[in-house]
This record gives sequence, C-alpha cells and structure tokens, in this order.
Amino acid sequence: MAFQKAVKGTVLIGGGAIATVFGLSQFSQYRNKHGTFVNVQAAEAVTVPIKHDFPTREEQILALKTTREFDVLVIGGGATGCGCALDAVTRGLKTALLERDDFSSGTSSRSTKLIHGGVRYLQKAIMKLDFEQYRMVKEALQERANLLEIAPHLSAPLPIMLPVYKWWQLPYYWVGIKLYDIVAGSQCLKSSYVLSKSRALELFPMLRKDKLVGAIVYYDGQHNDARMNLAIALTAARYGAATANYAEVLRLLKTTDPGTGKERVCGARCRDVLTGQEFDVKAKCVINATGPFTDSVRKMDDQEVPNICQPSAGVHIVMPGYYSPDNMGLLDPATSDGRVIFFLPWEKMTIAGTTDSPTDVTSHPIPTEEDINFILNEVRNYLSVDVEVRRGDVLAAWSGIRPLVTDPNSKDTQSISRNHVVTVSDSGLVTIAGGKWTTYRAMAQDTIDAAIQAHDLNAGSSKTIGLQLQGAEDWSPTLYIRLVQDYGLESEVAQHLASTYGDKAFEVAKIAQVTGKRWPIVGKRLVSEFPYIEAEVIYGVKEYARTAVDMISRRTRLAFLNVQAAEEALPRIVDIMGKELNWSEQKKKEELEAAKKFLYYEMGYKVKSDQLTDSSEITLVPSDIERYKKRFHMFDKDKKGFITILDVQRVLEVKFSLCSFGFLLKPLTCVAMWYKSY
Repeated sequence: MAFQKAVKGTVLIGGGAIATVFGLSQFSQYRNKHGTFVNVQAAEAVTVPIKHDFPTREEQILALKTTREFDVLVIGGGATGCGCALDAVTRGLKTALLERDDFSSGTSSRSTKLIHGGVRYLQKAIMKLDFEQYRMVKEALQERANLLEIAPHLSAPLPIMLPVYKWWQLPYYWVGIKLYDIVAGSQCLKSSYVLSKSRALELFPMLRKDKLVGAIVYYDGQHNDARMNLAIALTAARYGAATANYAEVLRLLKTTDPGTGKERVCGARCRDVLTGQEFDVKAKCVINATGPFTDSVRKMDDQEVPNICQPSAGVHIVMPGYYSPDNMGLLDPATSDGRVIFFLPWEKMTIAGTTDSPTDVTSHPIPTEEDINFILNEVRNYLSVDVEVRRGDVLAAWSGIRPLVTDPNSKDTQSISRNHVVTVSDSGLVTIAGGKWTTYRAMAQDTIDAAIQAHDLNAGSSKTIGLQLQGAEDWSPTLYIRLVQDYGLESEVAQHLASTYGDKAFEVAKIAQVTGKRWPIVGKRLVSEFPYIEAEVIYGVKEYARTAVDMISRRTRLAFLNVQAAEEALPRIVDIMGKELNWSEQKKKEELEAAKKFLYYEMGYKVKSDQLTDSSEITLVPSDIERYKKRFHMFDKDKKGFITILDVQRVLEVKFSLCSFGFLLKPLTCVAMWYKSY
C-alpha cells in the first residue's frame, strides 16, 4: 500500500516535472532553432586552410618571437585555453597560445573522464526551479553530442547504472533520469531503461545483492581527457595558431591608449622554460584561461582586484579492471556525506571518484590517504561482500583542482557560479573561468565573442560546431584491423593506437620497431601488461612532449593507470626521449628523478608506500578485522595473545602436509598453495 502511494505520488509529481521540463526544452529548442540551422554546418564555413601536419615546437617559438602583433594571445593550455585558440584561429584571427607547463598538465587531465550534462544539476534545477541551472545542463548535453561527434576515436557513449535499494526510489530516480533524456532531446545518446534485480546483477555481477530492488541505466559520454585536450591544441596548431608549451608568462605588457589615456593590456613578457630565453609577445587582446590560476593572472593586470576563484580538490583512484564490467559504469547518487561517486571502466581499469573539498591553488596537487579511504569505503557499500575491496588494489591516485568561481558581475559576489564566467577588465584583459570540461567549446565561443566585442576585432561567428579534431577525419571503428593487417601489430596494440591517435595511428605504426618475433612483427611494448609501444615515445616528442612526465601522464596514460608500471617503463622512455632530444647523461638522470618524484607525490605512490611503513595508521573495516582475527587465532591455538615462531612452524607443517605426495611436488608449489590460501 505504501509503495503504491509512493508510486502514485511520484508519478503525479514526476508527470508535472516532465511536462514542465518538456515545455522548457521545447521552448529552448524553438528559441535556438534558427541558430541551430545556421550553426549545423559551421565547420564547413571555415575558410582558414589547415596544414597537413603541425609545426615543430621550435617553429612555434620562432613564430611567437617574430610575429609583430597577434590578434589574440591566450594564456593557458588546458581544455578551455586550447578551445579559445581553436575558436579564434578558425575565425581568421591571428592567434597565439602560451602554456607554462605542458598542455593539459593541470585540471584538464585529472577529471572523471566523463562528457556529461550533470544529472545532479538537473535534479537541483527541478527541485529549486532554477532555470539558470537547467540552461547549463541543456548546454552541456548539446556540447556532449558535439564532442562525441568531433572526436569519435577519443570518446564514446557509456551506460551508467544507478542501483536502487528502496522501492520508493525506483520511480523517483526513473523520473529524474527520464527528464535527463528529455532535456537532451534529439541529442539523447540512448534512451534510459529500468532493470530488474536479476538483470542488474547479470550486467554488474560485483553489485551488492542484499536489499537490491532493481536499477536504472542511463547514458553519458566518456573520453581520454588529456589526449582530447592535446587534440584540440594540435588542431589549432594545424590551422595556424602559434601554440607553445613550456612558455611561461612573466608579466603582462601595457600601453597607454592615446584616445582615453587609460592603460591597455597589449601582450605578455614570457620565458621559454626549456631554454631560459625571454621575449615579448604582442597582441591586440589577451585572454586569461588559466583555470585555478585565474586570479594570479588577473593580479598581473591589477594587484587590487579581489579573488574570484574558489578552488576545490577532487581525488580519484584507479583500481584493477575486474572491479567493474568492461562497458558499464556505476553512480552512487548519495554517499555518506551527500556527495556523488562514480565507479567507471576506463582504459581497461576502473576509476572511482570524486571527492570535493576546499584546497589551496598549487601546480602539484597531492591525493590524501583520507580521501582515498573515503572513496574505498563508498565503493565497499555498493559492491558484493564477496568482493574484497583492498587498499593494495589502488594502482594510482590523483587530485585535480576544480576552479569554481564567484561572478564579479553578480550582485551577490560571494555565491559560487555554477556556470562559466567571462569578464573584461578596465584594461581589456579577458578572463574565462569556471565551467566544466564538457562545455569547453561553448566557453571558448563566449570568450572569443566577448574579445571581439571588447577589442573591435574583425572576425565572424564561431565555426567550431562539428569541426573535427586531430585524428578524427578518416577514423572508423574498424581502422585497427588495417593496422593489424598492414603492419603486423598485436590486435590490442592496434586498437589502442586507433583509439588514441585516430587516423594518425598509421604514422605511429610506420615508425614502430621490428620485434624480431614471429608475431607481432612490429611494436615493442614499454611494459608487458599495457598496449603502449616504444614508437609512441618518438611520436610523443613530435606532439610537443618535452619531459618524461609529459610522456607517462599525457601522451600515454601509464601514470594514471598504474604508477608501478609507469616507473618500470621510465628508464626506456628516458633513453628514447634522450636520443630524440639530444639529452646529456645528466639531463636523463634529472628527467628520471623528476618523473619518479611526480609518481611518488602526485600519482599516489607516496600514500601507497606509506601504507607499508611502521608509522602509518592502518584503517580496517569490520569485515577486515574479523578476517584477521580468525587468522590470528588459527596461529594462536593456545590463546596466549601472541604468536611465536613455533606457532608459525606448526601451521606451516600442517599446510605442507596437505601437499601429500610431497616427494612428487616441488616445495615451491606447496609454498605457493599456502601463500595463495592466505
């Protein structure tokens, strides 16, 4: 009876909500209908010629030094900064981009790897009747569809399961997810659906069975974030943007406007981090797209300007692939502290996260043991008791800084803006802050629109809708088969190359070394359990990689998948890069140490190794405690309260006696059997 009432109430409320959202969705589509038809073929209207290949870094630095004046100078090589450069250059604007580290070295490579509209934001929009939040979700869903289209090799739809453990929640969540589908409209990836308990367990067998009522499955997108960021940067470079990583902005250049007498930003003094050379880059408009470092650039313009960035740290962990099905994610909509946790398959591993806690702005965020254990505990709540969630199974962990912002143009400057914010200072500095990975293109479009208006630049409308990124043009789902057939690559390696480089995978295959084996013919792996090959290091140098950290974290994703495997691959990576970049023995040693330090602090190696030290606290859940107590009592038969060498010897003798026919079995086999049983 109670369930029927709950269902009726939910249906009534949900029906009203669906009608409201459908009406809003239809109104929004009607309002933008003309603009949509105009923009559908925006990419085809690009008149700027695209080069077959991108320039070398040395050529890019030369262009930055010798160009008299750019129309637009973008500071920041994350997703938003590279998006701004691509948007500007395809409009015909002379464009430059400076990044003091590597492309995607900050937040853009440390995301949840999702391309999504935000289910929880839609829930808040409905509950609070917040049209601004609804509009943000609507925009994100449109951008999700575009991103999946322009880089299909780097992205794909992913079904995500929402397990339900209370009957009344089933219709409640169903209504919410259906609203998500409706808001997406014609750009809905696939329709959501309800699963019975048995079917849910069939698709996600690791799920906790007791009290499970059923599940709801909906679709969002997933991508390789660092490679996507790099693809945007390389595409901008091919269209003619002078983009350079390891080019640090030291200060902003200013000139006095003869008409108004006011100071105007007219460029930046920068330094090539690799050579130490300093030079000026002049530009009519300077754009600040530095994410968490937004305020530091704003203060280069005006020391008195108040901070608008409210940094928040989000920690993720990576676990073995057997923790999740190959093609089904999991959403925990209400954790113990009210946050949302995703549990997703990615690159044949499993990602879990994220946390959300205030932090200081730093170039080197470090994951904490507290955050890692929080995620592990939440994972335990949803997985079957048969699955032992172990701290030792955390293969990598990282922290990313989300640059939440307050809107300086808002009356309430203390409230956090849920959307992105574009501002123009009195001296003409354009700042883009906030937002999310999925909406990088829309953020870039709004930013360049504001720059054109503020600086009276001669350019048309944005042309990035439908504009294919590096590697997408001739990619197809079966491209990897040609790699196997034409070059003799392993199937797993070929699939990896196709999904990482798209149609540029052939360029990597061409430089792959002969293995000397019957099969595969070419493609020497960097580490045996991952499909990364040595040729990718050579190609990575061409893609502007200049440090070993660039290679293990952003050209390949080894550091994000397994820190120990990344450390194992480092010596060979450094050797190959050393040959390509003419490194001295001292430089190779420095690169090796810097990469190990990166793995140790930023990728979770430290917190993993700290677990093994005597001074570290051991965190055990009740089930762990009971298991270890049983093992202890098995050794302590006399109930002394401690274990002696004789106790261990006695148990070993019992175990070895199980290896009957001992004269036929090798002692090592017995030891292996004993070790495996414990």
